[in-house]
Amino acid sequence: MAAMAAIRMRAPYRPVPDPASGPTMAAAVWNSTYARYMRLNAFADDAMGRGDAVALAEAVRTGATTPEELAAAAAARAALVDPELHAIAHAAFDRPRYADDKDGALYGVPTFVKDNTDIRGLPTNHGTAAFRAGPAHRDGAYAKQLRSTGLTVLGKTRLPEFGFSPTTEFMSEAPTHNPWNTDYSVGASSGGSAALVAAGVVPIAHANDGGGSIRIPAACTGLVGLKPSRGRHVDGEAARTMPINIVSEGVLTRTVRDTAAYLAAIEDYRRNPALPPIGRVDGPARRRLRIGLITDSITGAPTDEQTRAAVLRAASLLERAGHRVEPMALPVTKQWADDFLQLWALLADMAASAGRFVLDRSFDTAELDGLTRGLRARHRAAMHRTPGALLRLRRTGEAYARMFARHELVLSPVLTHITPKLGYLSPTVDFDELLERLFSYVGFTPLNNVAGTPAISLPMGLAESGVPIGIQLSAAYGDERTLLEIAYEIEAAQPFPSLA
Repeated sequence: MAAMAAIRMRAPYRPVPDPASGPTMAAAVWNSTYARYMRLNAFADDAMGRGDAVALAEAVRTGATTPEELAAAAAARAALVDPELHAIAHAAFDRPRYADDKDGALYGVPTFVKDNTDIRGLPTNHGTAAFRAGPAHRDGAYAKQLRSTGLTVLGKTRLPEFGFSPTTEFMSEAPTHNPWNTDYSVGASSGGSAALVAAGVVPIAHANDGGGSIRIPAACTGLVGLKPSRGRHVDGEAARTMPINIVSEGVLTRTVRDTAAYLAAIEDYRRNPALPPIGRVDGPARRRLRIGLITDSITGAPTDEQTRAAVLRAASLLERAGHRVEPMALPVTKQWADDFLQLWALLADMAASAGRFVLDRSFDTAELDGLTRGLRARHRAAMHRTPGALLRLRRTGEAYARMFARHELVLSPVLTHITPKLGYLSPTVDFDELLERLFSYVGFTPLNNVAGTPAISLPMGLAESGVPIGIQLSAAYGDERTLLEIAYEIEAAQPFPSLA
C-alpha cells in the first residue's frame, strides 16, 4: 500500500480581482502574469480509497473492509491535513461512535457532526469563544436520526459563531481554509464539514442551513449540498425556539448518490406523513422540465461575471438535454431582504441574551465576535421593526409558490460572487463594512429558508482562482425528488470537479 500522505499541489492560475481589493490592488493582481495557489487533499491508497459513502457502505456489507478500518483511515487523513485546514472542532479518533444498528444504509462510513448539534460525550460550542462547553450527556434529536443511518461519528466540525456568517472565520483563532485554494474562504456556516469532505477526509459530513449554510460551503468547495424542506427531518433543538423555523438539517457529499442515499435512509427512521416521500432516487428522470432562470439577486448586488457564466452554462446544458429554460423574476422585493436582515439581527440578539441561561452560566457576551455584537446592536436600535418584518416573512411561502405555477424548478446562482479570500468577510472587519459585504454576497439562498422549501447546490466548474463555483436549483415545497433527479442528470453531463 502506498504511504499515506497529504497532497499539496501548486497550480498556476490567472487570478481575478478579489472583492476585498480596491481598484489599485485589483490592477496589481491583473498585472501579474503568473501566480500560484495551494491545494490540499488527503485521498490515498487506504481502506477508503476514492470511494463515496455508498461504495464504502457496500464494502463493509461485503466484508471487503470494516467500520474500524474506515475510521482509522479517516483519522489518519484528518491528522495529515487538518493542521492546515483547521476544520475539526473536537476529535474523537480514540473513541469513535459506531452505529448501534448494523442495518443502516450507510453502516460503517465515517463522518463528522457540526459543532452546533449534541453528540454524547463531546462538547457543543456553537463556534463561539463566549463559553466553554462540557461534554453533552446525550445525542441531540437530529443526531439520533443521523446516526440511525449507520454512520460512524469521528468528531465535530468548526462553524463560525452560532452559524451567523457565510465564512468560517473567527476573531482570534485560525480560520478554516478552503482545500481548493487555502488562501480562500471555505464558506459557512458548515465550513468545517465542507473542508473535510472536499479534501477527502470523509465522504459525507453533517451540515445545517439557516440562510444558506449547506449550499454556500458546497458552492465554495465543489460539493453537493441539498437543503431539505421544512419538516422533512427531525428538528434540532435550536430550530424549535425560533420565531420562524428557518433551519434545515442535511449533509455535504461529493456525489449525488450519497445525498440521495442519505435522504432515503433518514426516512427509514422517521418520515413526515405530511410530505410526499422521497424514497430512493437512483438516477435522472425521463420527463423534461420547465425551469425558470434567475441571475440577479433581490439585494441589488450584481452577480459577478464568472458566477453568471456558470449559471448560463448550466442553463445551456439543461436546454441541450431537452429541458425548457426561460428567464423569470423573483417573487419578492428588496423589502424582503431587509426583513430577513431584521430576523438575522433578532436571532443574534436572542443568542447573546439567552446564552447564559440556555448554554452555560459562564457565557460572556464580551467574548462574542464582531458580527454577533454588531447584529445584536442593530436589532436593539430598531426592535420596533421586528413584528412587521416577521409578519411579512411568514407570507413568503405564498409568494414562493407562485414561482412554480409554470415551472418545476428554478435555476440561479448560490452566491453573487465567487468565494473571497480569507479576511474579506472576517468578523474583525468594521461591522458596517462587513454587513454591506455580507448583504452583497448572500443574495440567493435565504429565500428557501424562510419559505421552508428545498434547494440544492451543485458544482459548475472552477473559478480562475482555483475555487469551485456552485449553481442552485430550487423546487416546490416537498419536491426534493425532482432536485435529485436533475442533479444526477447534471452530474452525468458534466462530472463534478474533485481534488481526488
